[in-house]
Amino acid sequence: MSRYPFEKMLERQDILERLDVSILWGHYEIRVLRFHLTSFPAGRIVDFHNHAEFELHFIPRGKGKVILGDEMHPLSEGMLYLTGPGLVHYQEADSQEAMDELCLHVDIIEHPREGVDPGEAAESEETIEKLRTLPLAPVHDYHRAMNCFLEAYEACDRKLIGYYTSIKQQVISILLKTVRAYDIGGNRAEAPVRDMSVYRYDYAIQYMEANHPSAVTLENVAEKLHISSRQLQRIFYQVQPEMPFSRVLEDIRLRAVCRNLEESHVSIEQIALASGFTNANYLHAVFRKRLGMTPSAFRKMKQPNQK
Repeated sequence: MSRYPFEKMLERQDILERLDVSILWGHYEIRVLRFHLTSFPAGRIVDFHNHAEFELHFIPRGKGKVILGDEMHPLSEGMLYLTGPGLVHYQEADSQEAMDELCLHVDIIEHPREGVDPGEAAESEETIEKLRTLPLAPVHDYHRAMNCFLEAYEACDRKLIGYYTSIKQQVISILLKTVRAYDIGGNRAEAPVRDMSVYRYDYAIQYMEANHPSAVTLENVAEKLHISSRQLQRIFYQVQPEMPFSRVLEDIRLRAVCRNLEESHVSIEQIALASGFTNANYLHAVFRKRLGMTPSAFRKMKQPNQK
């Protein structure tokens, strides 16, 4: 018989509640008030009451019943339900069987702020709006939100690196997975999508800048992006029509040469090779054509005191 996975949470029931957890998500602040596993002995009754915050209830073991508003609903292992602010509810463990309950109480406060990622703002808005309007009935924990309680507990108990951040992430996951358990479709807040041409262009530029001293070619950059060299050529034309791949690479290498000529005293031959040019003569020809002077003249202009 497999061990009850949540047993360990009964050993230190208040470990997560000792933390002052506050999460900024979109334009909301989520304050964690209760975060624990509790066990109701058989026949235990929690009489009618309500809270000023959201209370998320999960049943990892046992059975019982809950009254939400005017309706009574049976509870069994693997179910969850939500009680929002001001909702009167009643809980009772089965007369013959104890019932465990994972509880997360959160206070959700509007917190407008600058610079919020639009995708995050849309998703948090959609999730919290759904929390406010979920049906008054239990459902099955289809997306395994209960596992998030265990992961948060273990991260805190073992003081894993970044455990505070992990706990905040688990809280958001519990909210999301609760909403998903009730979800029956409808319009979704769309996650932001990339303009793939611009994304691939920017990635190509980053790769070229990082590797310009070596033999960078259109083919090996395209390979890094998992596209054809012809497709990469088209991307360069779409994003910067006047700057084909070869010109962009040449500009990157020339900027590296100029930095070295300004800041170092090494030979022009060494600078040429370190910047991806085959030799000093080729650099001299390109430099003179593009900048209207020789590399030596540029260095003297930038380092007039050099002998």
